[in-house]
Amino acid sequence: MQNFNLIGYLLVLVMTSGWSHAVIAATLQVTPEGPALQQVINQASAGDVIEIAAGNYTGNFIIDKTLTLQGREGAILDGNESGDVLRVRAADVVIRGLTIQNSGSDLTYMNAAVFVEPSAARILLQDNRIDTAGFGVWLDACTDARVINNRVNGHEDVRSQDRGNGIHLYAVTGALVEGNEIWHARDGIYIDTSNDNVLRNNVIHDLRYGIHYMYSHHNRVEGNRTYRTRTGYALMQSHHLEVHNNHSSEDQNYGILLNFITYSVITGNRVENARMGTSPGGSGGSIGGAEGKALFVYNSLFNEIRDNMFERSDIGIHLTAGSEDNGVWNNGFVNNHIQVKYVATREQEWSRDGKGNFWSDYLGWDRNADGIGDRPYEPNDAVDKLLWRYPNARILMHSPAVETLHWVQQYFPVIRPQGVRDSAPLMQPPNLQGDAI
Repeated sequence: MQNFNLIGYLLVLVMTSGWSHAVIAATLQVTPEGPALQQVINQASAGDVIEIAAGNYTGNFIIDKTLTLQGREGAILDGNESGDVLRVRAADVVIRGLTIQNSGSDLTYMNAAVFVEPSAARILLQDNRIDTAGFGVWLDACTDARVINNRVNGHEDVRSQDRGNGIHLYAVTGALVEGNEIWHARDGIYIDTSNDNVLRNNVIHDLRYGIHYMYSHHNRVEGNRTYRTRTGYALMQSHHLEVHNNHSSEDQNYGILLNFITYSVITGNRVENARMGTSPGGSGGSIGGAEGKALFVYNSLFNEIRDNMFERSDIGIHLTAGSEDNGVWNNGFVNNHIQVKYVATREQEWSRDGKGNFWSDYLGWDRNADGIGDRPYEPNDAVDKLLWRYPNARILMHSPAVETLHWVQQYFPVIRPQGVRDSAPLMQPPNLQGDAI
């Protein structure tokens, strides 16, 4: 009798605590021969899992409740080149394992394979294949989104400026974009007015800008790889960025571009083989010309640039438009055609706490074997600046007259202009850690 009373008490406790309202999620199967996918979505209950069998499902689908869409191999959602293929309006939605293709291509209306509305917090997009001329994924002012291990392919036969971005973040906070491969879009990842997000370990190639920042602060960009883009990392109008252990290879024009970037840390990155763009429109109206610059710093101040490698590019680093008061130390500048191009009026000291940078063309010595060169490294003189101002004079670069002027300034430096000075050049390049190697 006492046991019965105890059980009855527990039942009353469960019912009064609200546990009686718990609903067990159902798993619903969808096939091409069965009810339409949107019908199943409409009839499902919040929390249900919809398993989508192999086949082609054409339409523009809306998810307005918490659901999981799980695609089996060969499951294809096709937008028939109109509107969005998937529009998500509910929180905690999971979309996994699907091929999502052929959204509309009207960029004014932001046509996307997956459009995520502000109400769709904590969405998870994982292991999908996206193929579209519009935007791949548009995250619109949502929070805590996760976009992981997707493959996003634009349409190469559409002009670059007429394609959508692979993954587009607008007014987003708390997002994680990780492990995606993106190619043939306009920009790989475009992040606008979005704070406190992480872009990590993405592979981006064969498009305009790999990662493109505008007005976005307190974000991390780490472990990504770009190649064969016009600019690997176009970081603009932002502050307090953490840019770590990224890799840029064979990107035209710029490996990393800092345009009005402040109070940021650029460390552990490797940029190699940045070359002047040769494709039609390759410069894209770029700031400061289209030379192949491993790092271009434009109107950017109060940043730390350290522990990076800039190699085998037309220009190792170019600073201009008031880009001063940046800390530059423990970097490697290796076999760049021009190591430093600095256009300003103040001398910049590029060493800190007795440690400068490694320069492959440094001709000094290290008599006490402490790893620091005994004479400063000064990469540019008045002749260099003259050639920058009058590019047509480069035809005389290796003439006896120019070589004589270089020699005169080296031994009689009274006419040496203000420029970059590394008072503690390294005798060995730094060892990079992490994914940038």
